[in-house]
Amino acid sequence: MGVPSDSENAMKPIDAIPNDVDPDAGLSPEEREAIERKLVRRLDYKLIPWLCILYLLAFLDRANIGNAKIAGLTHDLGLSTAQFNATLTIFFVSYSVFEPLTNVLLKRLRPSIFIPLIMVSWGITMTLMGLVTNYTGLMIARWFLGLTEAGLFPGINYYLSCWYRRQEFGIRAALFFSSAAISGSFGGLLAAAIEQMAGVGGKPGWAWIFILEGLLTVLFGIASFWFVYDFPSEAKFLSPDDRARVLRRLRADKQSSAEHESFSSTAFWSSVKDWKMWIGMAIYMGTTVPLYAFSIFLPTIIKDLGWGRTTVQTQLYSVPPYVVAALLTVVVGWAADRTRTRGVYNLASSLLGSVGFIMLLATNHPGVQYAGTFLGAMGIYPCISNTITWMANNVEGVYRRGVVLGFVIGWGNLNGIVSSNIYFRPPNYKEGHGVVLAFLLVFLSGGSLLMTILLRLENRRRALGKRDYLVEGKSEEEIRELGDWRPDFVYTT
Repeated sequence: MGVPSDSENAMKPIDAIPNDVDPDAGLSPEEREAIERKLVRRLDYKLIPWLCILYLLAFLDRANIGNAKIAGLTHDLGLSTAQFNATLTIFFVSYSVFEPLTNVLLKRLRPSIFIPLIMVSWGITMTLMGLVTNYTGLMIARWFLGLTEAGLFPGINYYLSCWYRRQEFGIRAALFFSSAAISGSFGGLLAAAIEQMAGVGGKPGWAWIFILEGLLTVLFGIASFWFVYDFPSEAKFLSPDDRARVLRRLRADKQSSAEHESFSSTAFWSSVKDWKMWIGMAIYMGTTVPLYAFSIFLPTIIKDLGWGRTTVQTQLYSVPPYVVAALLTVVVGWAADRTRTRGVYNLASSLLGSVGFIMLLATNHPGVQYAGTFLGAMGIYPCISNTITWMANNVEGVYRRGVVLGFVIGWGNLNGIVSSNIYFRPPNYKEGHGVVLAFLLVFLSGGSLLMTILLRLENRRRALGKRDYLVEGKSEEEIRELGDWRPDFVYTT
C-alpha cells in the first residue's frame, strides 16, 4: 500500500494517519526550521489573541463586583459586610465544584462547542445580575456565574498545552493570563465610564456595569463559534500537512497529547495518585488567595487610603498596578521558557509580592501603601500562569493532564472562599494583608521550593538509569503510554 494522499488524509483526523508520514521528508534542517517558525506564528495568530479576549471578559465579569461595590451596590441592596462577602464566597463554591469536570467535557464536546456555550451562558447570567433587587437575587446570580465560568481557565490552559511544545507554552500562557491583569486596569476604566449612566432607565450605575459587561460577553460568546478551533487533529484552519507537523512536533517533545486517547478510570486514578498534583494544588492555592483578594478588594483598599475623592478617581487609581503586573507576567513567561526552569521564578515573584504586603501591613502612609499594591500585583500575577505552565509541562497523557489541571485549578479557586472573607476591618485591613502574606510565603514559596527539589531529585535518578526498569519488556506503544513516567522524560524544574 502506498502513502495516503492529501485528499484522503483531509477526510479523516490526523490520528488516523500513520505516525511516520513526514510532510517535510527530504528537506534540509534549515528549511524545516523555516517551515516550523511560520507554522508557530500562524498558530499564535489564530489562537492567542481571541483566547486572551475571552479570559479578559471572564475575569472582568468575575471581579467587577468590586467596582460595583464602590459604585453603591452594597448601599442600594442594603448589604452588610458579611452578606457582601457571602456573595463573593458563593461564586468560588460553584466555580470550584464544577471545575475539575470541565476538561473532560471540553475533550468530549470539542472546544469549538464547549467554550462558546459556557461564554454565552455566563454572559446571560452577568446581564441578569444587573436586574437584581435584593441579597437573595445577587446570591443566585453569583452561584450561576461561578458554575458557567468554571470551564474557561482550566479548559484554555489545557487546550493550549495540546498545541505547543513545553518550552513554548510558558510565554503563551503568560500572554493569556496577562489579560486578567489587563482586565483589572480595563475594568477600572470601563466601570468609571459606565457608572456615569446612573439613572438611565431608572437603574443605578452599578447595575449598568453588570448589564453592559454581560451583553459584551454574550456577543463575544456567539462570535466564538467561528473563532475558537478544535484540537490539532481536527483543526479546520490547518492543512493536512500542517496538522501532521503540529502533532509531529508534540511527539518529538514526548507529549502524549499528540495521540488519540479514550477516557478511562485508570487515567483518573493515576492522576489522583500523582504527588505532583497535590503539591501543585498547594502552590496554586498560594497564588489564588492573594489573586482574588487583590482583584476584588483593590478598589476598596485604594478608596480607604483617602486618595480617591470620587468613585471615578478611585477606579482610575486601580489601573497602574495591573498594567505593571501584566508586563511582568509576560517577561516571566518568556524568561521561564528560555531557561526551561519555572520554580525559581515562582520563588522570586512570591518574595516580591511578600515585600508589597509587608509594606501594606507595616505603615499607614498612603504613598507607601500604594507602592505596596504595585509590588503585590507583581508578585501574584506572574505566578498564576507560571504555575499552570509548570504543571502542564510535567504531566503527560491527554486525560491525565486535563484531570490534574482541573484539580489544581479547582482547588486553588475553592480557596477564593478565603479571599472573600478576610478583608473586613477598614481602613488598615491587617487581617486580610496578613493572611495573603502567609499564603505567599507558606504555600507559594514553600510549595515551589519543595516541588523544585523533588523534581530535580527525580531527574537525577532518571539520568542515573534508576527508572529504566519501568520500560523493560514493553513495546514502543506501551512506553509512550507511560507519559511522564517514561525514564527519558525530563521534568521541568
